[in-house]
Amino acid sequence: MKFPYNDKVLENFKNPKNVGKIEDADGKSMVGSPACGDMVAVYIKVRAEDHVIIDAKFESYGCASNIATGSIITELAKGKTIEEAKKISWKDASDALGGLPKIKAHCSVLAVEGLREAITNYEEKNGLVVEKKETTVELIERRLKNVMNPLTGLDIVRGNLVKSIEIKDGVVSIVVDLPQEHIFANNIRDEVKEKIENLWDVKEVILKFSDQ
Repeated sequence: MKFPYNDKVLENFKNPKNVGKIEDADGKSMVGSPACGDMVAVYIKVRAEDHVIIDAKFESYGCASNIATGSIITELAKGKTIEEAKKISWKDASDALGGLPKIKAHCSVLAVEGLREAITNYEEKNGLVVEKKETTVELIERRLKNVMNPLTGLDIVRGNLVKSIEIKDGVVSIVVDLPQEHIFANNIRDEVKEKIENLWDVKEVILKFSDQ
């Protein structure tokens, strides 16, 4: 049986570039789920005057392809403007690695998604979103799928912890089915606010726990 990974994939797996976290990142994201398989977090540092990505790092929970694509995606992004980096495709990542097994193609898709989400996070923080769509319950729910409950490894939506989402006059109110003394309550609160409060038409995010 032929080994599925080429030398370039193995090199980026064994000696990945740009591993780690940028503490003062200008944009960041987390996509995927450890419960479902692969997960990747992407962090970018952007030069404000020309919106060039001057640094990019990633953290990975996943297979060799996931780690290798995180490595190559961050390399491809560095030195590009955010508009140029948005155009990096999963095929670009796969080609830069000399190809991936078909069964692992989703790993490059996940890495690209992580990069684009980090860019979106930067744009929202800096008022650069051109297409300003009204925030909906569906959009909030989609973003909450990137907020993890570390005890279960599931996001709070798939873990059925989100009991209600209401939007009124720019105020987003969310109720989660966890006690406020839960060991990760503060982490979940911070992540929820981080994912939602940068939306252009959101004035305030209110997170309530089941015993409040």
